Amino acid sequence: MAQYFSIHPQDPQPRLIKQAVEILRAGGVIAYPTDSCYALGCHLGDKAAQERIRAIRGVDEGHLFTLVCRNLAEIATYAKVDNRQFRLLKANTPGSYTFILEATREVPRRLQHPKRSTIGLRVPGHAVTQALLDELGEPMLSMTLSLPNEDEPLNQAWEIRDRLEHQLDLVIDAGACSNEMTTVIDLTASEPKLVRQGLGDIRPFGLET
Repeated sequence: MAQYFSIHPQDPQPRLIKQAVEILRAGGVIAYPTDSCYALGCHLGDKAAQERIRAIRGVDEGHLFTLVCRNLAEIATYAKVDNRQFRLLKANTPGSYTFILEATREVPRRLQHPKRSTIGLRVPGHAVTQALLDELGEPMLSMTLSLPNEDEPLNQAWEIRDRLEHQLDLVIDAGACSNEMTTVIDLTASEPKLVRQGLGDIRPFGLET
């Protein structure tokens, strides 16, 4: 049964953040708030936790995880970033975006796109997420918390607990999140390409809907 932590959305309690990270490191799956919608997270190297997240989501291995990073410097460890990409990332992180970039050797092959060797990365602008990442000291594997055959992600912690308490190890309640997912932008080509319109504004990338 999932533990349930009420964490302040702007001033997260260090004791609870530390306990949440201990759960992640022990192989746990957590539901946590972001600057878009709630997400499922686990430790980067934990295959069993990854499979649990896929089972909750009802997706197969073709559905890729996102690496949630603390900052731009951490992105550059896991993705190849040229000067053009760096300027775009610097101007738009943290924010409600997921960026598709070419993966470095630091990213396990099982987490990369099988044909393109790319990875999705994001830097959320949410104090609780940032506190988790600071305590963890490395990126977290993540997927949007949406359930099979449902159009919108879950955005209330109490509902997440009610529906998934036997499938999760921890639910973090920091208040309601948006019910919109991130905007996904592919930066691997010469010009940014919109993959999914979400909460993040696409105009800074010279894109239009």
